Amino acid sequence: MRLDQAKTFLENVIQLKQSVPFRRHKKKQAHRKDLKQFKWYAGRYPQKAAARIYEVLTAVESNAEYKGLDVDLCRIIHISASRGRIIKRYIERAHGRSTARNKHLTHLEVVLYELPS
Repeated sequence: MRLDQAKTFLENVIQLKQSVPFRRHKKKQAHRKDLKQFKWYAGRYPQKAAARIYEVLTAVESNAEYKGLDVDLCRIIHISASRGRIIKRYIERAHGRSTARNKHLTHLEVVLYELPS
């Protein structure tokens, strides 16, 4: 997908105009009309995740401009999310007890390729 197409897709997801197809975890998901064109049925609007990925793609775009790449010819050839570190915190409870409240971080890897003009 081209970089500008990906950013407009994420903008539409944030504004609840287009849903993201759920391909793996789709058992009890609602059906979406806009996914019929993709021959798919289950989907949602992950606004928070789309906003964070949009921020990363904006940073990727500025890095590509800094390195001298033509942003209009750039395509995303690989993007993956992997498990990051866990920030451990605790909530204090009654009678000297506590409950763990962990914050799970995620590493996002994006690879761009500039098409020859």
